[in-house]
Amino acid sequence: MCLAVPVRVVELRGSDAAIVDLGGIRKEVSIALVDDVAVGDYVILHVGYALTRLDPAEAAKTLALFAEAGVAPQ
Repeated sequence: MCLAVPVRVVELRGSDAAIVDLGGIRKEVSIALVDDVAVGDYVILHVGYALTRLDPAEAAKTLALFAEAGVAPQ
């Protein structure tokens, strides 16, 4: 099974990379597949690649469901 999770962009590193945060865990990921990513945006992350931007309200709902299910940091 594959899982894609919403993460918040906290830093841009050039045009194709960013640091994202999920519950205090930070990781450098590729943003090459998504146009115009900015700090503060939420993106869907799958195996190190941002796939699309996500509305902040939708990201919050999804993260709350993941936390309730015990599959993501709170």
